[in-house]
Amino acid sequence: MMTTRRDMIKLMASAGLIATTTPFAFAKAPFSSIANAGYYRFRFGSFEVTALSDGTLPLPMGTIYQDAPEAHLNEILDNNLLGREPHISINAYLLNDSNRLILVDAGTGSLFGPAAGKLIANLKKSGYAPEQVDAVILTHIHADHSGGLTVDGVAQFPNADVMVPDREYTYWIDKLYVGHVVAGKEGEFAQAEAALRPYIESGRVKHFGPNEAPLPGFGSILRAGHTPGHSSIFVRNEDGEKFVIWGDIIHGDYVQFDEPDIYVTFDVDGAEAVKTREIALQEAADERYLVAGAHLPFPGIGYVTRDSTLYRWVRQNYVE
Repeated sequence: MMTTRRDMIKLMASAGLIATTTPFAFAKAPFSSIANAGYYRFRFGSFEVTALSDGTLPLPMGTIYQDAPEAHLNEILDNNLLGREPHISINAYLLNDSNRLILVDAGTGSLFGPAAGKLIANLKKSGYAPEQVDAVILTHIHADHSGGLTVDGVAQFPNADVMVPDREYTYWIDKLYVGHVVAGKEGEFAQAEAALRPYIESGRVKHFGPNEAPLPGFGSILRAGHTPGHSSIFVRNEDGEKFVIWGDIIHGDYVQFDEPDIYVTFDVDGAEAVKTREIALQEAADERYLVAGAHLPFPGIGYVTRDSTLYRWVRQNYVE
């Protein structure tokens, strides 16, 4: 008769070769009070890139996504275990080229509650101080990208110039496109004004035109629709490889990769945002460049590939 592993254990136990009761117990450990790091760092050629989390916002994406039935949108969220109010990441990106420290987008500041507004704290955890930032490039002036520039009237990056797309400044600050504050968006215009005011008064707001360089070594791509001047920011490494900080091309996981014609209530021009997204996704998949998304799950770094349903987000492998 064949002796099984279970038979052997019984024999050994009866012979006293193994204990039949637990010989020791682990001591209870208290929960740790140490928070998540809130930053993720990697090298892109000569650039040191640090993804910074400003936190998250729980949002009812089934109602925020537009141009599809809410039941269909909720089904996608449920199928991907996201729930009806997924926490949407708010990401910013710090680039050090060994000569300058450049921040792309600035988080929310104190505008969106305790789950957000963590960029400055995480910047410090990453080993830098706000005073070291030489320039902040804004992809656009929505409050979750510009609110962290100024808190309670105080500039949070006292030595930085703020680089703003021309069309953004014209829309949110000069209001030349609309001639007035858009009805229903009074709060958004007020937030834009408050975020930039200290930098405007000190002469540290600089403009860059569509597809122009905001700074030497940094390029921009006009991706209008989400806002009139919404722009992606990019750099190239020594091998010519491209790293594109998207801004708000995509909001959250899954939905807009397979259905890019779905826009969000935050879009100033939803139809234009759809056209922009289709171009951006196609280009990212064709050129296979590295992408950073402001509202993709932190750190929001990865690639776009094609799959059987259209596009797929492939997160960058973790690197030390």
